[in-house]
Amino acid sequence: MRIGVPKEIKNNEYRVAMTPAGVTALTRHGHQVLIERGAGLGSSIPDAEYERAGALMTGSAAEVFGGADMIIKVKEPLPGEIPMIRKGQILFTYLHLAADKALTEGLLATGCTGIAYETIQMPNGSLPLLTPMSEIAGRMAVQCGAQYLERHNMGRGVLLGGVPGVPPGDVVILGGGITGTQAAKIALGMGANVTILDTNLDRLRYLDDILTGRINVVMSDHETIARSIRYADLLIGAVLIPGAKAPTLVTKEMVATMKPGSVIIDISVDQGGCVETIHPTTHSDPVYVVHDVVHYGVANMPGAVPRTSTFALTNATLPYAVQLANKGYPAALDANPVLAKGLNVHDGKVTYAAVASAHNLPLGK
Repeated sequence: MRIGVPKEIKNNEYRVAMTPAGVTALTRHGHQVLIERGAGLGSSIPDAEYERAGALMTGSAAEVFGGADMIIKVKEPLPGEIPMIRKGQILFTYLHLAADKALTEGLLATGCTGIAYETIQMPNGSLPLLTPMSEIAGRMAVQCGAQYLERHNMGRGVLLGGVPGVPPGDVVILGGGITGTQAAKIALGMGANVTILDTNLDRLRYLDDILTGRINVVMSDHETIARSIRYADLLIGAVLIPGAKAPTLVTKEMVATMKPGSVIIDISVDQGGCVETIHPTTHSDPVYVVHDVVHYGVANMPGAVPRTSTFALTNATLPYAVQLANKGYPAALDANPVLAKGLNVHDGKVTYAAVASAHNLPLGK
């Protein structure tokens, strides 16, 4: 199989979908790997490293898309890339289709086979290709929140850890999954007062146990969310329903009750966001203010630390990429039900129930 890796073109997206080690693994299985020149530079991977690993370097994205049977990316295709995707081509990347009807319709029109990293799911419910980026985004959320709490960044002027004689800042995290847990660890490390809200009582017991009682764990409902965000200096949205649009947990009326200069970081913004007043932003223009509250809605947070993110992502995606390359579609999906859950669109049909439901489209097979 010919596998293509184009350069990412999303705003300030410096990750790349494959490392030189990934190229080596695929070429040893007899496949060809086409890499667009400069694709790895943002992750400090020069073209020469790919060439030494056996990649064929190409001069443009059009050559990559045109010459590959399978395209491996990091982020969803942008409007300029969709026309280069062809019928029957495998697209293996983050898609987040439930939050983007235009992208869904665009991919349906191509007739491609779209396999989404974020819906590949293990029997225990874990999401192996989303986990590494969730870990990074959770840790980054507190760093970014601390930055935007500084007064010159429109924040309240709060130091999350406080100092002797001055209490620490309050961090409220909606969701106790991978992302929320990583955010809590960093916030605790900074010395903040941390509260996690979740609807899963067993998960709250687990978090209370592993974090040795240093956090407040609260059962999440409308009233506890409304009460908790009123005292938050930093609110982190870390809610995920695999493949589906994120539920709106924080209304605009709730945001209006937050302290002036407080900060919202909604990590679930790529799935529509769990805060009603959030919308996607970019690394070059990351924040805006609503009701005197700073909103951070960057949808590709891990792109700011691309070398770490690229290697972490490839560690997770490569085994599945090898399966797809070795067996093709649909044999790889038939052989691996975990991988099969990643199929979102195929031959002009939506094949993932949550995406079909989000856009009121028929569910195909």
